Amino acid sequence: MGVIWLVIIGAAAGFLATRLMKLEMQIIPTIAIGIAGALIGGLVLRFLLSVMGAFAGLIGAVLGAMLLIWLWQTYIQK
Repeated sequence: MGVIWLVIIGAAAGFLATRLMKLEMQIIPTIAIGIAGALIGGLVLRFLLSVMGAFAGLIGAVLGAMLLIWLWQTYIQK
């Protein structure tokens, strides 16, 4: 159930991350990057879930998505 939750949060995180970084992307890459970022950020910050609750998972998902967007823009999009 934890991975499914990260996928759902990831879709929202991708949207938030693209808006925070002022980036216009199509919906499929936005969701895909958000899901991947949520999995990365959620797994890295999982220990915060037990300490701070579900809000930490959202923060981790958004940070992970922002990291992947930055890497994508820097290395892949060229």
